[in-house]
Amino acid sequence: MPRTVADKPAAASSTRRRFLAGAGIALAGAPMVVRAQPAPITLRFQSTWPVKFLYHEFAVDFTKKVAELSNGRLVITMLPAGSVVPGLQVVEATSKGILDGGHGLAAFWFGKNTAFGLYGAGPDFGLDGNQLLAWVEYGGGKELFAEIQAAAQLDIVSLLYGPVPCEPMGWFKKPIRSVADLKGLKFRTAGLAVEMFNELGMSTVQMAPGDIVPALDRGLLDGAEFASASDDRVMGFADVAKFYLQQSYHMSNNFCEIMINKKRYESLPDDLKVVLKMASHAASADMEWKSMHRMSQDFLELKALQKVSIYRTPKPILDAQLKAWDKVIAKHSATNPLFAKVVESQKAWAKRVMYWHNEVQVDQRSAYTHWFGKGPATT
Repeated sequence: MPRTVADKPAAASSTRRRFLAGAGIALAGAPMVVRAQPAPITLRFQSTWPVKFLYHEFAVDFTKKVAELSNGRLVITMLPAGSVVPGLQVVEATSKGILDGGHGLAAFWFGKNTAFGLYGAGPDFGLDGNQLLAWVEYGGGKELFAEIQAAAQLDIVSLLYGPVPCEPMGWFKKPIRSVADLKGLKFRTAGLAVEMFNELGMSTVQMAPGDIVPALDRGLLDGAEFASASDDRVMGFADVAKFYLQQSYHMSNNFCEIMINKKRYESLPDDLKVVLKMASHAASADMEWKSMHRMSQDFLELKALQKVSIYRTPKPILDAQLKAWDKVIAKHSATNPLFAKVVESQKAWAKRVMYWHNEVQVDQRSAYTHWFGKGPATT
């Protein structure tokens, strides 16, 4: 039967369907084209801490949060102290670009400008680490820190985070009951605490962490302080000294610092700069919680398993520390305008915030005693 004009569209439609079906089979067998993902940005950091220290673990925790929040786009390798440079050279190495960044304590750099020492050393008008970090974020401390870095000619962007629980006064070979017991003792400490303890009649020295316990063991030191029950235990303090004084104003409000080379930081996309900031905030909370967990365990084990005599620093010594600190800050305020500026800023913050805190915060020790009496955490 001859094909009519009306039949032609139907035939053409059938041909198209057969062509598209064949093309579909061909496409199904072809490899899919996947757009290549850009390689992650990698940064090399070094901490000021030995690899087994809890504070190095805190530094690594920060890098994990950065990787998680950036969905793997920003990867930071955190090396332990000594991997590239000695621990206390991290700030210089970061500024010069030898390292992309680092982790430590802001107060470590007081030798470059004494005002750095106010970021985590001394009583700071009664503030603890978290309250001092609040001053950093909302009381002008962050801007003052940038001024100090500029004065010290450090090309660094810093994220201050991670409140450190009040550090012990230290380890001693004999009981310490009064200020008189401190006179003439050879004692290891760091930062502006050197001057505070000198005012109490001690003979203070600064010493690298790895040298402290051997010096105590050989009698070159009569006492020393370093960090917390966790890291003090790792270092072996309990093997060479048995008297461990808790509570001290010399470092009652420390916190950690993430350092990033300024040029490297400025080269990052804006959203990754936000990731770094948010990661530091998240790590700050996590560090505080982990400190409670780990340090409390190590504190009790030092007492129970290693037979350490742990007791609170007598109040007359704490009162003497406050008077000594007045002399330290007066001395440096007279010679360093930036130091004086930080002191006045902290003082104004503490006058308001600590008044509020002391008025509204209920006494925790009373509640603890109600339920636990002289529980394992009461000495």
